[in-house]
Amino acid sequence: MDISHTIEYIMTGYYDIVLGLIPVALLGITAALMVVGLSLTTAVPLGSLVAMGIIGHAMFVNTPADSADEPRSARPPMNAD
Repeated sequence: MDISHTIEYIMTGYYDIVLGLIPVALLGITAALMVVGLSLTTAVPLGSLVAMGIIGHAMFVNTPADSADEPRSARPPMNAD
């Protein structure tokens, strides 16, 4: 198995997990904070901060793979003109 294919597979799994964690963090943390006793107007911003942190980590810390590593075609691009 090629190492680039393995890295691509791992990164795909990571972003799938991130997309699943965003609503889980927003709804789950909000619900947990409300059960603890915080008001809805306090729990929602705190839950959204965690969701934003997950999104920020996926965008800036663990960035998607650069497409420059992929082989390009030998033909020049064709214009519609």
